[in-house]
Amino acid sequence: MSADHVLFANEIETFDPKLPSAQAVAITGDRIVAVGDRDHIEEWIGDATQVHHIDGVILPGLTDSHLHPVWGVTDLARGTDLSHAQSPDDVVALLREAESVGSEQWIFGWGLDPNIFADDIDSHFLEEHFPDRPIYLRLFDAHSALASPAALRCAGVTGQEKFADKSRVVTNDQGEPTGLLLELSAMGLMQAVLPEPTLEQVVADVGKVLNDLADQGVVTGHVMDFGGQSRQYMEALEAQGPLPLNLRFSPMCTPAMGRDDWKELVQLQRTGGMNWMIEGIKFFIDGTIDNGTAWLESPDCYGESTESVWTDPAGYREALAYFIAKDIPTATHAIGDAGVLYALESIAAARKPGSQVPHRIEHLETVPTETLERFAEVGAVASMQPTHGTHFTLADGSDNWSIRLGEERAARGWRCRDVRDRGIVLALGSDWPVAPSDPLAVMADAQLRRPVLEPDVTPVQPEQALTVREAYEGYTTHAAKAAGHEAQAGMVRAGMVADLTILEHNPLRLTPTEQVKNQVMMTFVHGRQRTTVRSTVS
Repeated sequence: MSADHVLFANEIETFDPKLPSAQAVAITGDRIVAVGDRDHIEEWIGDATQVHHIDGVILPGLTDSHLHPVWGVTDLARGTDLSHAQSPDDVVALLREAESVGSEQWIFGWGLDPNIFADDIDSHFLEEHFPDRPIYLRLFDAHSALASPAALRCAGVTGQEKFADKSRVVTNDQGEPTGLLLELSAMGLMQAVLPEPTLEQVVADVGKVLNDLADQGVVTGHVMDFGGQSRQYMEALEAQGPLPLNLRFSPMCTPAMGRDDWKELVQLQRTGGMNWMIEGIKFFIDGTIDNGTAWLESPDCYGESTESVWTDPAGYREALAYFIAKDIPTATHAIGDAGVLYALESIAAARKPGSQVPHRIEHLETVPTETLERFAEVGAVASMQPTHGTHFTLADGSDNWSIRLGEERAARGWRCRDVRDRGIVLALGSDWPVAPSDPLAVMADAQLRRPVLEPDVTPVQPEQALTVREAYEGYTTHAAKAAGHEAQAGMVRAGMVADLTILEHNPLRLTPTEQVKNQVMMTFVHGRQRTTVRSTVS
């Protein structure tokens, strides 16, 4: 029997302990059918076999374990990129440069860093420069937004709104809204008045994001949302041809949902398209430290971050147990130490004895050692984004995140090394568009504990650095385990899905700075070759 593709490479890093390295791989359909030395794999070459001679290294396909490509395009990353703004004046200049024609049109921006505001965040500076102009800016954490006074008037926001969860319209001493909207329900007040992009525009923009991810070597993405018109967008994209990477969507379960909504989320499971599927449920137990909406065991320095996003946390525990009982994987956003522990104990209380269904906690930005010990006992999966620590915090503690937490709690941030040392599964991801998506940079940052291209920056808790192999395991074997897919993905092994990332050089032998410059030569997605650079096909 001949294979569809046979790949000969300088070497293959299989990440398979039974066969750590090889020189060739054979693919038939969407499966790897053989891995081994050149002589063994030559037996799979037939008249119709495409034979690839690759001057590079084959790896298991890279997986970004936390991203938002659809929500990012439609909401989180809409308009002008403000991530490099260092002051409110910079924000005004960037918005002015990209300002839409017509005084009635909305202005959008994203990636706004709260550290640029010396005092409390207030949108009235926007009114001074753009009188009566509706402006909506998303902050970098995806859990808050800043709306101009004109935008608040369009939505009828008064500051007196009440929510089913702990979302909040921030007000000043006079009870007037400042423009800062905290958490999803508060930001949802704007949705009814925000102009919606066209279907064609969204499909084109999402397609670009997916192609960019694939160009960076990502073969699979775990998408932590699915709602609204997501299905329509995916179907429209697939009508144009196969997606450039696999997508696994986990729709959100929010405090406002009831059992009828839960049943609908169950019915969505395992539906999808050619290489996208709905699998799992996403929860939020808290917000973010920067906003004062995380759930900490004791207040932050401003007396905030003391509660769950769920008005009644027992409601989260009930909902989580409902899906766990149906063998549906779950992922819970939990950032603060109290939130992480509550999520852990909720998983432990609901999990079936002997169950292999993975239940994840996303972010876990600050946790004490005893909680990590409990993590290992419960067998939960940790899903972390190293660039959140390297891009948004500083070693001297002068950033907003560190100031709010205080020295002791900030010192236990993003404990990647401690997670791995306890045998906990650690999946890595970007959280795009909250942070850049390039997996090579994310993995390099995980090793350096600073931005890879900024050598003068002091590393943040360098003792928490991962080794290069551990970083790549976070995007391969551990990412597969985080989804319960370890029997079919994460390694280059016969019988597994033919998802491969091919790089010019073996990253396990490069420095982090060299790794980030490593050329992505080719990817295979379910056995389909996507791109070819510096390889010959015969």
